[in-house]
Amino acid sequence: MIAYIRGQIIEKTTGSVVVDVQGVGYEILVSSKDAEAARIDDTQKFYTYHSVRENAEELYGFSTLSAKRLFELLITVQGIGPKAALAILSLDDAENVRNAIATANISFISKASGVGKKTAERVTVDLRDKVGLPSHIGTVDNNPIGAPVASTHDDAAEALMALGYSLADATLFLQDVPTDLPTGERVKRALQKRS
Repeated sequence: MIAYIRGQIIEKTTGSVVVDVQGVGYEILVSSKDAEAARIDDTQKFYTYHSVRENAEELYGFSTLSAKRLFELLITVQGIGPKAALAILSLDDAENVRNAIATANISFISKASGVGKKTAERVTVDLRDKVGLPSHIGTVDNNPIGAPVASTHDDAAEALMALGYSLADATLFLQDVPTDLPTGERVKRALQKRS
């Protein structure tokens, strides 16, 4: 399995990038958010998921490990294939999508291309307990519970997932750990809480 690809971005479209790795160009399907952030000639790392079907092989890429883990959870839901999962991840950053699932924000999830209300309901029912607790409670900047809010990607959660913990566990372990601490200290405290 290809865990990640690091190389120079030589082409990009709305939903894919071509990454040159020592003279070999890998076409990687990415969310619209990752495609927007990609810059031609920049070197970038994408965590990858290799999809093999009877008539196609496709490589899906994610700028963060948490986005890849969420993608892997999404494709376990009946009716959600890799393209629909990528469409859901294209709605916002991975943390806001995770929050939408955790708070059963069906209207947000159903905005994804090719995902109707019933499929969005199935996503929240199947994954709500697997994605961890929402990272915000009540209202934030006048957004009601479950509405996505701008957030930065969490290096501490990424580190915990790199150690083998699930997205839900990483979120739970970091729930009461102050976000203003250095990443290493946050990971240390999260692991201490776990034991």
